[in-house]
Amino acid sequence: MNLSLSDLAPPVRWTSPGQVAPIAEDPQLPEAWWQAIPLDRACAVIGPQGVAGHLADLAVACWGHLILGDILPLLRFSDPAEAERTPEMLGKDVVQKLFGGVFERLLEPVADAPATPARRDKPLPDLIDGLFRSLDDRQRAIARDRLYAAQRVTLDELAQRFSVTRERIRQIERDLRDHVEAWLGGPDAVPLVAHVTWLRGRLGSAVPSDDLAAAVPWHRAELRALGIPAWRFVRTLLTGYEQAEGWLVAGGAEELREKTRQLFTDGPRPLAEAVTMVAQLGVREDVAERWIKSVPQLRVLEQHVVPWPRSINEKAEAVLAVAGKPLSPEEIQERIGEDYSLVGIRNQLTADDRFLRVDRNKYGLTRWGGDEYLGIREMIAREIERAGGEASVSTIVTNLTSRYDVSESSVRAYSGGPGFERTQRGWIRVAGTSPAGGTAEPYQPRKDVSLTRRSFRSRDGRWWHRVDVNAEHLRGSGSPLPTGFAAYLGMAPGGQLTASTPSGDVVVSWHNQPTMGSIRNVLADFKAGEGDHVFLTVSDGGELLTRYLPAAPVAMPPLNRALYLIGYTAPVTSEAEGLRLIGARVGLPDTATRDEVLARLRERGDRDILGFLGG
Repeated sequence: MNLSLSDLAPPVRWTSPGQVAPIAEDPQLPEAWWQAIPLDRACAVIGPQGVAGHLADLAVACWGHLILGDILPLLRFSDPAEAERTPEMLGKDVVQKLFGGVFERLLEPVADAPATPARRDKPLPDLIDGLFRSLDDRQRAIARDRLYAAQRVTLDELAQRFSVTRERIRQIERDLRDHVEAWLGGPDAVPLVAHVTWLRGRLGSAVPSDDLAAAVPWHRAELRALGIPAWRFVRTLLTGYEQAEGWLVAGGAEELREKTRQLFTDGPRPLAEAVTMVAQLGVREDVAERWIKSVPQLRVLEQHVVPWPRSINEKAEAVLAVAGKPLSPEEIQERIGEDYSLVGIRNQLTADDRFLRVDRNKYGLTRWGGDEYLGIREMIAREIERAGGEASVSTIVTNLTSRYDVSESSVRAYSGGPGFERTQRGWIRVAGTSPAGGTAEPYQPRKDVSLTRRSFRSRDGRWWHRVDVNAEHLRGSGSPLPTGFAAYLGMAPGGQLTASTPSGDVVVSWHNQPTMGSIRNVLADFKAGEGDHVFLTVSDGGELLTRYLPAAPVAMPPLNRALYLIGYTAPVTSEAEGLRLIGARVGLPDTATRDEVLARLRERGDRDILGFLGG
């Protein structure tokens, strides 16, 4: 015998030597004995059970999820039932006993047999043809159209074709299976059985279906007795392989996919390293990248394998982790490569704590550290604070233009605008602060944002203002903002706030009253029309965050119409649940009663919502 253990047990070849050696090394055998010496020599030194013990240790430690027939294919012929079970199901002792039995039978001396005339080996397609050539036309048709067909015909079709009952067709099919099974156990089939054993090692635990036809040239040869390619017959001998979305997978396809996903739960891995990791699951290295790409929720991105869940936030996180540097929303959108709007990506980057805005149009991961970019006005204020309450405009310009993608003219314009005042030294400080660094009291509006009409609090604590779109908005006119909401944004009389959007800045100024500039470009992005709603707020980084809702359908129930006006679109089970949600959005505790919710809406002036609640 010139076969080593790795020839008989394919997973030994798949698994890296560094993983096999600590488990299978034996002081009585040479280094890497499992592939360096024939099996009979290893068994002569430590016995068949000793070799079986090492293989069982490997099976339990490395391949507990594989069925035994995939670990030692010869077991399928000596013990078919046990071959379908896994090391995890049986335990090491039982596995060793089964493996040992195979090795002992394999090494049994062959009794002297009467001399037979030498027989020239037939090509395997001819060998298989001989199995079916003796069948009658009906048997061959059932084999061709039922047992080995790409699209199996029904029992009824065959019964009608041959004028017999469905049960008779079923019986012939069963007899055919028994005929093939008996032939496979006989001496004529030994070359084919050896080929199937080799083929399991060649295919591994997952392989593209086309690889079976291409594994050897004769697989594509036609079996003349049946008129089908030989690989179709061979496929039926690969028991334990599941056909799944263009792949042949040993065991359960979804189980192997999940094991593959688990390898990358800790984040991106370089592709070369990922291929090695997947190969430890029995997937050949030459198809490992294709297997990874076929697994849902994994993606190959810039020569890295990354988890790829459904959430846009997690996809953006994966893109940044692979890039290793801050990117613009446009770059993130391009690398995600799916149908996500730029507005949606900007909103998620701004609202999710995993991301940090590090420049005017760049975001990184918060875990990387660094200063957050807050907008030019806020950055000027931070420079002043770091300088002790006053700072030179030139120094501020130098610091900000060297670190961020902002122009000198923009920094100087903001430095001379509302919110800052010049000192006697020609420097600037935050308006309303004393030279000693004390700060003035923030502006207190007459009404808090919680008492402000059309202003609603989201689950994350952020307040949003609802704009009911009208013709003036669509023409590009500005519109008033409630003082309570403007003060929530940090504004005060005489101040100005610039909020950025992908389609241009929106300026909010406060002279006689707070006024928001044109949002026509924002509405155009949503293709909004009169009667639609846009909820908006401004992030800490100076971005205008928006959420669009089309006008509610006329047939919507009154309670759902009321919820729609606060931005809530999911179904509710009762009026009590709806009132609790509305109360939370206007700043009331969960324990607020119906009367308290209606009273708060009345005090705020939300008559439209009151009307739908019968208040």
